[in-house]
Amino acid sequence: MGKDKRKKKEHDFSVTAFRVVQEATGKSETESEQSKPDKEKKFDPVALGHLGGIKGGKDRAEKLTSERRKEIARKAAKARWSKV
Repeated sequence: MGKDKRKKKEHDFSVTAFRVVQEATGKSETESEQSKPDKEKKFDPVALGHLGGIKGGKDRAEKLTSERRKEIARKAAKARWSKV
């Protein structure tokens, strides 16, 4: 048998459209990559969300009155036991 012939992986519509635009405008992929700004994201949204989650519970607990905490606990217990 000859060479192992494999189908090229089909790209989604957006990749094909991008290539068509690149060919139509006469720009190559390397030119478009070079025109990208050097700035990258200075923050990581996942890390920021994690930090907020860590702080959130403690800050909320400090702000709640004992009455409000009891209300929340009663509501949670009622919801748990109503499912049984």
